[in-house]
Amino acid sequence: MNTYVVLVVDDDKEIRDGIEIYLKNEGMKVLKAQDGVEALECLTENKVHLILLDIMMPKMDGITATFKIREQKNIPIIMLSAKSEDTDKILGLQVGADDYITKPFNPLELIARVKSQLRRYVTLGTFEGINKTIDLNGLTLDQAAKEVAVNGDPVKLTPIEYKIVELLMVNAGRVFSISDIYEKVWNEPNFNAENTVAVHIRKIREKIEIDPKNPRYLKVVWGIGYKMEK
Repeated sequence: MNTYVVLVVDDDKEIRDGIEIYLKNEGMKVLKAQDGVEALECLTENKVHLILLDIMMPKMDGITATFKIREQKNIPIIMLSAKSEDTDKILGLQVGADDYITKPFNPLELIARVKSQLRRYVTLGTFEGINKTIDLNGLTLDQAAKEVAVNGDPVKLTPIEYKIVELLMVNAGRVFSISDIYEKVWNEPNFNAENTVAVHIRKIREKIEIDPKNPRYLKVVWGIGYKMEK
């Protein structure tokens, strides 16, 4: 059985050490950093499966660190925020975070979110259990390689973005509500997930569409949800 490596980045030592205890109890290896600069250095020297990343930190904050990490890696990132404002969470998602959790957090919820992200990142399983290549007018999905391309050019997607694209492409033409997408991709009940899903949809469009404001592939069905055009 593989031992998952989680990088915990927070300027508060008590929080770093507390999270380490929870994760080690689940059999995970924990690396720790106190700011974004240390986190980036740690990533160059270690294989990491998931990052827990505080937003407010000295030297380099979590938003900047996420932006820099996403230039090179698609490791799942869960943001830790002391603030409950949606703007922080949305900004984190916009620069490439996969999920967020607000401090103070329930340790059980933290572990559940970590495990959920690790399942998606390590297995990236398909909804149908069938590995195949799907082509929608130049947008291709290779389920075996877990890759997406537009007219032959590879598209760099985060694990969450890939799962959304896979869900919609495997079921091309079918409309999924925001609740449907959240529950199937995040594997948990939908609770105020509108902003979370909308931000990820916007990021996907920026990557796969020539004109994101006039999408060719990922269409909105007003008042209902989203679909991938056949």
